[in-house]
Amino acid sequence: MKILVVGSGGREHALVWKLHSSPLVKKIYAAPGNAGISTLAECVQIASEDLVGLADFAEKNYVDLTVVGPELPLTLGIVDEFKKRNLSIFGPTKKAAEIEGSKVFAKKFMKKHHIPTASFRIFDKPDEALDFVKSADMPLVIKADGLAAGKGAVIIEDLNTGISVIQKMMVEKVFKDAGKRVVVEDFLEGEEATILAFTDGKTILPMPSSQDHKKIYDGDRGPNTGGMGAYAPAPVVDDRMMRRIYDEILEPTIVGMEQEERTFKGALYAGLMLTDRGPKVMEFNCRFGDPETQVILPLLKSDLVEIFMSIIEGDLSLQEVEWTDDFAICVILASAGYPGKYEKGKEIFGLEKIEGAEDVLIFHAGTKQARGTLVTNGGRVLGVTGTDKNVEKAINKVYVFVDKIKFDGVQFRRDIGYRVRRVKKA
Repeated sequence: MKILVVGSGGREHALVWKLHSSPLVKKIYAAPGNAGISTLAECVQIASEDLVGLADFAEKNYVDLTVVGPELPLTLGIVDEFKKRNLSIFGPTKKAAEIEGSKVFAKKFMKKHHIPTASFRIFDKPDEALDFVKSADMPLVIKADGLAAGKGAVIIEDLNTGISVIQKMMVEKVFKDAGKRVVVEDFLEGEEATILAFTDGKTILPMPSSQDHKKIYDGDRGPNTGGMGAYAPAPVVDDRMMRRIYDEILEPTIVGMEQEERTFKGALYAGLMLTDRGPKVMEFNCRFGDPETQVILPLLKSDLVEIFMSIIEGDLSLQEVEWTDDFAICVILASAGYPGKYEKGKEIFGLEKIEGAEDVLIFHAGTKQARGTLVTNGGRVLGVTGTDKNVEKAINKVYVFVDKIKFDGVQFRRDIGYRVRRVKKA
């Protein structure tokens, strides 16, 4: 088979790495890919949002399967464009992808289908949003309606912050049209967890639970990022909790999408808060998470190509998906200034010290080759993933190798996995 993977981040590198291990795969293309992906796939310079260009490439090169990593092409309708041409593609349609593309749609959908989530209000006028925030109890969460690269949700602890966030989102339009409408919702307290699930619109097969670390600094301080690290599985999601998540969230979501003629086929991402009243949805995504993919796929024993094809063909129920019982952790190395402004082109050193290391993987995110040298090319630069049956060994192993990697201004969290350590000690 020839496979095309759309995207250029760590998630896409992990997908390419796992797909490359399938005996069914003859060749992989990546558009646009990155320096790490280029060691396993042929990178082609087509932007991930160039739907027609990607479909033209797939047709011309007789691609058997296209796998879409990022949310933007999905929300723009890449699956619809490929289906129109009878091209095989993994991911939800434009209508189904709206569950991530619009926070307003997602919240209304959850309310209609009785899926547990925080109480909320929707605003399209800044003055009305401000009036509500002035009268509401803190803390609150303000979310931009549209896509904001994981940075469109802000926890509001005081009125001045609320005024500033509404001004930036709705008036200054820091997220462009994504902030024209906002959702203001109650702040949920509890333990965060992510559940990804394979689904063909009927059968739902949850993947191992995971926990992302969104804040830039240790101790979950500072602004939100696209994710500074993750681990899987998350011990807070025991069998009983997983059953509740399936019954109260995953199944009603897939059934509800079918009822609304938005059949969801692909990887559904549920970002959850495990409260003292049960699991509640903070957000849905219409694709694999980043960096959650970098800890989940190393635990997958089954052939990912077979899973993807069964989802496309609607017979996921025939698949027996197997996982290892290992623990996996990923630490993200980011550029100085991220998630704000940052410089590119910093030379990366030390990767040769990790080559061949047992149970350690390097997933490239923002990298490129420049005059024969590997340099930074994004905010999140690399992800170092380690696996082991022992949690402490996996965490220690990863940080040994993280410390070997150097580039000017490198920043990373030293406490990825602190929650699982806390649970284990308890």
